[in-house]
Amino acid sequence: MTRPTLAAFAALFALAAASAAAAEPVTVTLQTPLAAKVRVIAGGAAFQCEAAVCVAAQPGSRTFAAATCHDLAKAVGPITAFQVPSKALDARKLDQCNAGATSPAQLANR
Repeated sequence: MTRPTLAAFAALFALAAASAAAAEPVTVTLQTPLAAKVRVIAGGAAFQCEAAVCVAAQPGSRTFAAATCHDLAKAVGPITAFQVPSKALDARKLDQCNAGATSPAQLANR
């Protein structure tokens, strides 16, 4: 194989790896279970929420982010875990995520 061919294969492999990482489902654990099923759009993905779990089965490249967690917390209340199979938001980012989260009392009044 020539160097340009090897470089092309390496670039293709890197692109495939990046796509695979972006496709990992994002799973969220809520502090307070929801009374009904909810669908929330955040971070370019649809989160299906039921009881104390929300899942984005087809996340985009910007779905696993503290900003997405924050937007979701404003819609469904405080979040105790925000993760993909290979990583999770740390405690500091979860604190940022939950700043301004909708309280369980506010959710009950909707």
